Amino acid sequence: MVSPIRPTDDNARALAKSLIARARFATLSFLDPKDGGPMVSRIALVSGPDGLPLSLMSDLSHHSTALKANPLCALLIGEPEDKGDPLTHPRLSLRARAHFVRHGTSGHGSLADAFLSKQPKAKLYIGFADFALVTFAPLGAHLNGGFGKAFTLTAEDLI
Repeated sequence: MVSPIRPTDDNARALAKSLIARARFATLSFLDPKDGGPMVSRIALVSGPDGLPLSLMSDLSHHSTALKANPLCALLIGEPEDKGDPLTHPRLSLRARAHFVRHGTSGHGSLADAFLSKQPKAKLYIGFADFALVTFAPLGAHLNGGFGKAFTLTAEDLI
């Protein structure tokens, strides 16, 4: 049997980066700290100043608690378009390590500016004490670029 995974090339890298750049939301997968089972949540997501995924989370959310206990997670990035089969539209499954950036820490200002430039309504709550910006350092990814276009990407492919 021939592998359906194509060799990773510059077009695959560019598509993966463009999915991150266009993102406004993503599905976040994490492990529940209570029982270790898998959970998912929809989060706001943008491309940070470095081109990597960036989110804003409240400490009150279940996924924040889970990521603080275990920062390993996965993101599904890429929304289906209005027409056609949703499974034929490009999407990126990204394995990552979450890192919380609190108010007053180095880099918070530039991350906040990047987040607000794409999610301006967050200005209402980004300054609340229970909110932190969350960066996602890639560990690897699987790119489904559409029918018959599957790629495995390394962290270096995305940076």
